[in-house]
Amino acid sequence: MIEKKQFENGLRLVTIPDLSVRSVTIFVLFAVGSRYEDKDINGASHFVEHLMFKGTKKRPNSLDISKALDSFGAEYNAATSKDWTGYYIKIDSRHLEEALDILSDMIYNSKFDAGEINKERGVILEEINMYQDNPLMYIEDILEQVVFKGSTLGSEIAGPKKVIREISRKKLFDYKNTHYVPEKTVIGIAGKIDNSIERLVKKYFQTTDKKIKGVKQVGYKDFVFDQKETRIKIIYKKTEQVQVALGFPAYGYFDPRVYALNLLSVILGGNMSSRLFISVREKRGLAYFVRCYPNIYQDTGCLVIQSGLDKHRVGLAIETIVNELRRIKSTGVTVDELKKAKEYLRGKVVLALEDTASQADWYAKQELLQNQILTPEQKFKKFDLVTVADIKKVAKEIFVKEKTSLALIGPFKDEKYFEKLLNL
Repeated sequence: MIEKKQFENGLRLVTIPDLSVRSVTIFVLFAVGSRYEDKDINGASHFVEHLMFKGTKKRPNSLDISKALDSFGAEYNAATSKDWTGYYIKIDSRHLEEALDILSDMIYNSKFDAGEINKERGVILEEINMYQDNPLMYIEDILEQVVFKGSTLGSEIAGPKKVIREISRKKLFDYKNTHYVPEKTVIGIAGKIDNSIERLVKKYFQTTDKKIKGVKQVGYKDFVFDQKETRIKIIYKKTEQVQVALGFPAYGYFDPRVYALNLLSVILGGNMSSRLFISVREKRGLAYFVRCYPNIYQDTGCLVIQSGLDKHRVGLAIETIVNELRRIKSTGVTVDELKKAKEYLRGKVVLALEDTASQADWYAKQELLQNQILTPEQKFKKFDLVTVADIKKVAKEIFVKEKTSLALIGPFKDEKYFEKLLNL
């Protein structure tokens, strides 16, 4: 049974016992990411994430941390998003307490050594170079800069190079203390655990009224779409394959239309039998891959269509994509397509949740970002309520020329040519 416990100081614990496995995953999440950052500290969330592995008083350097975890054969890592930062350890359940000790030590006692910070600047700059040199990875960042223009949702998670070179230790340390506080923390623990888990969390994490000292907490400004014309951004690059992403304003976590949006994305480009895959790749051979997926946040979201295209036939490929969007607006989807999309989502969730890491992720993120937890069956029931009429209504709402954004990386410069293709 999934259980939730909120401690005196606001820290939340979500436990997902699974006695059929021998592993356990601890996932510690904080409600902070790049959308919380002003321009002068853009990249701070990600920078802090890196520094949490650089040593504590008890484990003075990164090697001490990695050796301790490697000695147990653990899997461990961290990630920064636009609205959350998370740290996880997946380990043999016999070593659960050691994992809690290491993870809590990193979170509460990281030294933020000035020398390590300066070394890590170079590491992060190379990470930025890696993304920017890889159009397949970079195109989504470019698209969200266009879709969420004027909002920190459009900021790059790793930040601009100038900030990474210049941001001070004090700003990073203050930023960490601002956001790494109990009331913005959710700990998800899934796998082979028993009723001792709450006692262990109390032992290693701050669960009393004790507060972490720091500067005043800050949040983010809700985003409201006011797009009235097509937006296009082209990054000129001499490539053989063109990376293209189309973005459309959509919905946040709490909008009931988000269930229809997810199903629409599956039907359009969620798998190898989707409409876009068949029309763009299978019938015309215009791309190696084409996919459609939603990016959903608390207050807003967008639907993304992404593809790597033959540079000599990029115009035909975009026309083909747009024709599929026009078709789904005018004729909708069939009952059979919708049924298959629902079964596809159900199957993906079932397979994913056989893993303790995915279980911790599923439940902890819901608690952090939505302040509620739905089981897979509860979510399936919401998807089951979606009708073909709901799909068509959402398609007509979001696939509008004036609300379309396009990002492109490739050997092109003429924005007007691409704007003419977006005839929705």
